[in-house]
This record gives sequence, structure tokens and C-alpha cells, in this order.
Amino acid sequence: MGIGKLKKKIEKVSTEEQIWSLMRQYGRGLLGLLVLVMIVHDVFGTHGFLAMRRTQNEIRKVNADLDALRKENAALAQEVKDLNSDPRLIEKIARDDLGLARPGEIIIRIPQGQQLEQNPVVKR
Repeated sequence: MGIGKLKKKIEKVSTEEQIWSLMRQYGRGLLGLLVLVMIVHDVFGTHGFLAMRRTQNEIRKVNADLDALRKENAALAQEVKDLNSDPRLIEKIARDDLGLARPGEIIIRIPQGQQLEQNPVVKR
């Protein structure tokens, strides 16, 4: 074995010892920092815990809105069905909302301030 090979081997061992020395000195701190960064990312990141909670709340709100719209749609469908089949309801809407009357009837409009209550209370 020559002196050149021996120097290279000593330099290689020396470099490896330096790396291991640095790892022993800073390894735990680097590992702790890495774990801390991963925890912060899992909590505050784009797909982290807080973002997931926000998304779940939005999904709940959208589902509630969807349920309300389904109920409203069902009520409107029932109203359409009633309007197509109930002539009394059609007549009521024609009289109340459109102000129409049957032939020979006279419509008398009373100003709002002079109208009586719909269900007057009788006192004894």
C-alpha cells in the first residue's frame, strides 16, 4: 500500500467521521425541526386539518341549502298540481291577486286604512 492510497483512506475516514460528528451534534435538532414542519403543514397546510374542517362546514351549508331548495321545489310542484286541478283556487287567485270578477259582479275597493280586521274579535 502506497502513501497516496493511505492518505486518501485517512481523508475518507476523516470525512465520514466529520459527517457522523455533525449528525450526532445536529441530528436531533434537525429531526425535531422536520417533525415540527410536518405537524404545522398537516394542521395549517392547503389540505390540512383546518382546511378540511372549513370544507366540511361548506359541505354542510350546501347540503342544507339543497334540502331547502328541494322542499321549496316540492311545494311549488304541489302548487302547480293544485292550480291545474282546483278551480276554486284558480278563482281565488283571479279575484284576490288579479282583481277579476264574474260577469255581472261589481268590485268595490276599500282603502287599506278603512278595512276591518279579517277575524274581528267579538267582545261580550
